[in-house]
Amino acid sequence: MTEKEVFDKIANLLSERFDVEQSSITMDTDFQNDLQADSIDMVEFELELEDDFGEEIPDEEAAQIKTVGQAVKYITAHQQ
Repeated sequence: MTEKEVFDKIANLLSERFDVEQSSITMDTDFQNDLQADSIDMVEFELELEDDFGEEIPDEEAAQIKTVGQAVKYITAHQQ
């Protein structure tokens, strides 16, 4: 998948999970500050990413993902 395809898929997941307009999500969107995601939201979102992209994200690496752009870059870099 291209970075754009990964972004579009993540933006769609976030818009459904956090009830926000998909068009308002950018690469700079911060999960905690912009979407008010708490730690439980982030664990659930991590599991959703793992299911949708077929890639396990180690907890220590997931903890470093704070923005949509970081999630996109992580998924893109770790695609099989």
